[in-house]
Amino acid sequence: MSNDNKVRVYNRLFFKLYLNYAVMLLVTAILICLIFTQLYKNTTMKKEREQLIDQASNISDIITMKFINTRNYQGALEHINEWQKIMNLDIWTISNPYAANPMDERMETNSYAEIADGYKEYLDLVENAFKNKKVYSIAYDEIYQTQTITVSVPILGVNREVVGALLSKKPVEGLKDIINDSLSLIIFSSVVALGISFIIVIIFATELSLPIARMRATALSLAAGNYNSKTGIKRNDELGDLANTVDILSEKLLENEIQRKNLEQMRLDFFANVSHELRTPITVLRAYTETLIDGVVKEEDKVKQYYERMLSECKSMERLVGDLMLLSKMQNPDFDIEKEPVNLVQVFDEIIRSAGAIAEKKNIKIEITKDKPVIMMLGDYDRLRQMFMIILDNAIKFSDENKSVYINISNTDKIKVSIRDEGIGISENDLKFIFEKFYKSRLRQNASGSGLGLAIAKQIAIKHGGNIDVYSVLGEGSTFTFTFPPYDIGEDTL
Repeated sequence: MSNDNKVRVYNRLFFKLYLNYAVMLLVTAILICLIFTQLYKNTTMKKEREQLIDQASNISDIITMKFINTRNYQGALEHINEWQKIMNLDIWTISNPYAANPMDERMETNSYAEIADGYKEYLDLVENAFKNKKVYSIAYDEIYQTQTITVSVPILGVNREVVGALLSKKPVEGLKDIINDSLSLIIFSSVVALGISFIIVIIFATELSLPIARMRATALSLAAGNYNSKTGIKRNDELGDLANTVDILSEKLLENEIQRKNLEQMRLDFFANVSHELRTPITVLRAYTETLIDGVVKEEDKVKQYYERMLSECKSMERLVGDLMLLSKMQNPDFDIEKEPVNLVQVFDEIIRSAGAIAEKKNIKIEITKDKPVIMMLGDYDRLRQMFMIILDNAIKFSDENKSVYINISNTDKIKVSIRDEGIGISENDLKFIFEKFYKSRLRQNASGSGLGLAIAKQIAIKHGGNIDVYSVLGEGSTFTFTFPPYDIGEDTL
């Protein structure tokens, strides 16, 4: 068992939780970093591009108004150089060879031929400017060792003809440093977050692992047969529900174990009782048989008595075996009796006729009352007759002479049958056991009984969905009350 408790570190719940949490945190940090970098670059580039286009457009307008419209080209290049120094820009002006009145060469910093020959990367920008478009490009510049933005705008002349193009280039200063600083900050934040998450995961894993460990210990204890084990966990979450389920399982296992022990004890008692019940008649049969074989008894009357006694013992054993088979069948949960509409009044009419001879010998009156002439229920006629006959037979057997037995049948919300006698009654200690197999009181009236009658009666009642209640006072008599579900057959039959 100790070897089973050794779990490798990478298989522990804490390690798996922390690993998943750390991976999730790192992936989130990387995604944030990438998104931030891209957003920052896009935002910075957009801002720089718009600013640069505005500046280039303003310079183009100044060139148009101050030099081209006035045709005064003196000092134009000096002005352009001043603008470059002041704005920290690279400014190129290129004359449009395709225009009807191209920009004067004295205003050019670069010719179209030079661009086409030595600066082909800017050729597309220039040609778009010749088409009166404002465009830009972003590229890495070897001279500046950083990314630069280059914009091109048209230079307009008379009648707003595009007479040239103006290119303005500017490095995006500090972008790389800001991105690197941001990455460092994100990495530092991720390391701190991982440290904090380590503490959080320890607490969280402890909250999870301790209840799981207790439930595991409880499960092992249950597996070892200790069904009194409980987790003792009270939580209002899924772990609490699981712990409660384990505790319910413990209770069920305990109940099953108690039931198993009871069944085992009942089985042992059953065999002991059967052996005891059969030992006496078998002993008697053997004694009489040996006596007859040895010829000890030769008188014809005596021999006949022996045979009659042997027949009586055989009948007793036959009755015992029959009762055992019936009780076993009734206790089988898969056994279903065949039910049909039965008139209880008719059942008791037959029972009273059968028990009348026994009652007459003791001068016992059987009085029956019923609230309706016909009281129907669903059941097995023969089984119901047998059940009520067992109770009525006991009522007569345990009553003194010149007494009465009272039977009442009623049908209200339930069908109710009571059989009351004025006999010797049942003690409080015996009342708890009268429905158990082979249980017999020490009264002389029980000497010839098997102790199975009341057990059979109870099982028949259960199979009919009913119940038996007993009320008894010593010296005053007993009342057996049966209750069954109602059976509605319509008003026409009432």
